[in-house]
Amino acid sequence: MSLRVIGLISGTSVDGIDAALVELSGSQADLQVNLLQGETYPYPAALRSQILDVCAGEPLSMSALAELDDAIAEVFAAAALNLQAKHAPVDLIGSHGQTAYHRPPQGATLGYSLQLGRGALIAHRTGITTISNFRAADLAVGGQGAPLVPPVDACLLRHDQLDRCLQNLGGIGNVTYLPAQSRGEPICGWDTGPGNALIDLAVSQFTSGAQTFDRNGAWAAQGMPCTALVNRWMEHPFFQQAPPKSTGRELFGVDYLHQCLQDASAYPLSQADILASLTELTAASIVESYRRFLPRLPAQVALCGGGSHNTYLQQRLQANLESTQVCSTDDLGLNADFKEAIAFAVLAYWRYQGLPGNLPEVTGANCPVLLGEIHQGGAYSA
Repeated sequence: MSLRVIGLISGTSVDGIDAALVELSGSQADLQVNLLQGETYPYPAALRSQILDVCAGEPLSMSALAELDDAIAEVFAAAALNLQAKHAPVDLIGSHGQTAYHRPPQGATLGYSLQLGRGALIAHRTGITTISNFRAADLAVGGQGAPLVPPVDACLLRHDQLDRCLQNLGGIGNVTYLPAQSRGEPICGWDTGPGNALIDLAVSQFTSGAQTFDRNGAWAAQGMPCTALVNRWMEHPFFQQAPPKSTGRELFGVDYLHQCLQDASAYPLSQADILASLTELTAASIVESYRRFLPRLPAQVALCGGGSHNTYLQQRLQANLESTQVCSTDDLGLNADFKEAIAFAVLAYWRYQGLPGNLPEVTGANCPVLLGEIHQGGAYSA
């Protein structure tokens, strides 16, 4: 029996809602995924600005937080309804929501992560049973609550003979390491550090908000990375920390960018040079984490997420991984733009089947757990 499931996510780049409608069958050992349609729905400008302010630490009253939670849920529901109208019937929605705050566990203190866009409202608006709040259960048993995509990656993209890294390049970067099936080694994964977040923030600042990202890395490609500056940034303790580990805009956001720009002022750098240096930081932090924490460098690195379109970043990764093929998950048959949305459709499907969705060896959780809270769909209400 197959189910049609919509996966919804807005990542740390806060550039819009990725919505993927997939047809799923099997369970975990025999999972089959067919992407029927993927669409990205940009946030209204005012809502995106408010989300970015909150992610940067702007305080909110409880009433304002409730209004923001509802506003995000409404646009998530609208995205799902748009796909439903084109491909009815839809059986299930898996909504990651919008991360507004992420605190990794520290010592005996459990981690905490807040995803806005409440699933109950999405279920009410769409009439479709919705599963949301995926990170909470893993956090409750000592995990990082991230990354959650690796078990899906393992089902869909593990190779019998090749060691692969699947590198997501959202606002924050994260990796899934899939050792060749024939090796019998465990899967691992972690957040590698900044993906697009610092680059996007710098572009927005340099253009007074007229541009929000460096298309294809074209601006950075006009500059030259400052090696001394990148080496200084690479001294950040996060890059030395062993997995399991996770991070967010709380660490690599506006405040960190301001520190980076202050550091850069000691050098005669153009804006293009600064963007090239920030891009190099993303590439260097990824490659250094592979060298530090993997048993060996992979034969192949497949990129996904918005940063997979940054040609200059891909070139810098390839230059630092000479013996490794750098490609896109598109080349492996899995849509690079909607891979994360597909993954949360799958996680919702597993939750619906009563199957644990986390990988404790990745998140650091004490045990496998069911991920997500189920909200039963009801009659659509405008």
